[in-house]
Amino acid sequence: MPKEWRSAAAAADEVVHHIRSGDRVFVHGAAATPTPLLEALARRTDLEGVRLYHLHLSGPIPFADERHERSLVSNSLFTGPALRRPIAEGRADFIPVFLSDIPALFRSGVIALDVALLQLSPPDRHGYCSLGPSVDAALASSRTARTVLAEINDRMPRTHGYSAVPFASVDHFCVTDRPLLEHEVKPESEAEARIGEFIADLVEDGSTLQVGIGGIPDAALARMGQKLELGVHTEMFSDRMVDLMEGGAVTNAHKKVHQGRTTTSFVAGSQRLLDFVDDNPLIEFHPCDRTNDTSLIRKNPRVVAINSAIEIDLTGQVCADSIGHRIFSGIGGQMDFIRGAALSPGGKPIIALPSTAAGGQVSRVTSELNAGAGVVTTRGHVHWVVTEYGAVNLHGLNLRQRAEALISIAHPDVRADLRAEVRETRRFVIG
Repeated sequence: MPKEWRSAAAAADEVVHHIRSGDRVFVHGAAATPTPLLEALARRTDLEGVRLYHLHLSGPIPFADERHERSLVSNSLFTGPALRRPIAEGRADFIPVFLSDIPALFRSGVIALDVALLQLSPPDRHGYCSLGPSVDAALASSRTARTVLAEINDRMPRTHGYSAVPFASVDHFCVTDRPLLEHEVKPESEAEARIGEFIADLVEDGSTLQVGIGGIPDAALARMGQKLELGVHTEMFSDRMVDLMEGGAVTNAHKKVHQGRTTTSFVAGSQRLLDFVDDNPLIEFHPCDRTNDTSLIRKNPRVVAINSAIEIDLTGQVCADSIGHRIFSGIGGQMDFIRGAALSPGGKPIIALPSTAAGGQVSRVTSELNAGAGVVTTRGHVHWVVTEYGAVNLHGLNLRQRAEALISIAHPDVRADLRAEVRETRRFVIG
C-alpha cells in the first residue's frame, strides 16, 4: 500500500459532513469508539433525525446530551452508563436483541444502514485495514452500509481472524495518532473473591471458557492459573485472560471449533491487553454471529459460560438487562452462551451475582422480579447459580426445590423473609 494514501485524509468535521438528516448510522464501539468523529458529529447544527445504532460505547459520548435529542437519536443494541439516563428519560431508545442476531439485522435490511462510522488501523501492504479489538457487529456494518466513514488511528492494533476492511471501501477518513480507550480493572471485593472461588472450583481441566467483563469474571479467572489445557471461545475477554494465556493454562488444544486459537469478538481492558492482541496469530477475532452461534459453541467440550445478573427470582428467572423498568445494559450474548454451554458435552452454564446490592440493602435473590424487570435467561435455561454463599444447580429441580436451593445461597439476613414470601405466594413450606 503506497504511503500516499494519507494524502486523501480530511479533517474529522469534513468526514462527518457526509452524514445526512435521517441517515441510519452504525457507531463502532468499546475500545474502538471513534471519539473524534463523534465529537465532530455533535458539532453539526444542521441535522435532524439521524439514528445512531451502537453497542457499548467507551469514552465521552457527546450525542447523549439532551441538546441533541432531535438531531442525533441513539438506539442502543447494548447500552452503557452514558445512555442509561437518556433512555430512562425517553430521549434515546433501546433495542432488545441477542448479540448473535445483530449482524443479520444489518444484512437483511431490517436496519438498513446508510453509514458505518468506524475506527480502523492504517492499511497494510495488501490494502486492508483492521477493525482492531472490536469486530462484533462492525464487520457487517462495513459491508452493508452505503457509506463508510473512518477514523484511521496509527495506534490501532491489527488483529487476526475476520477483522479486515478493504481500504478501498472507505469513502472518507481522518487520520489520528491517539491511545485507544482503556477499561479500568478494579480491585475485587470480598464477595467477588468468594464467588470467583466457587466458579473456579466448577471449572475442570480441558474446559472451554466464555467470560464477560467485571469483578466476578476477573475474580474467577484469577483463580484458574493452575488449570490445565483450557480453551477460550467467548464474545469478549479482558486482562485476566492474558494472565492465563501467558501462564500456559490456556492452550485451546481440546477445542473443536478454531482449535489452537483463542476465539473472541471483541476485547476491553488495559493497554497491556491491546498490545497482547496486536498481530497475535493465536487470537482470532470473529463477528458476533459466529462467536455467539449456539450450534458452534456446543461443539466445544465442557463449555463453562460465566454470566452475570442483576437479580434472580426463586423460580430461576434471570434479569440481566434492567433494574425494574430502567434499562441498564442489554441482552448481549448471555442466552447464546447459556444455551450453548448447556448443550456442550460436560458444559456448565453459570449465572453469578452478589447476593445483595445497594450496600447490602437490597437482595438480588427475590421471591419475584421487580416490576418491569426483563427476563433475559428463562428459568428453563438456568443451570448453575453462584453467589458468595455457594453454588447450586437448578437443572431438573421442581419449583419447590429451586426455591430451597436459591434461598440457601441468598444473604442470611433475608432467608427467613424469602421463606415467608414463597410460603405466601406458592404455598411452599421450606425449612
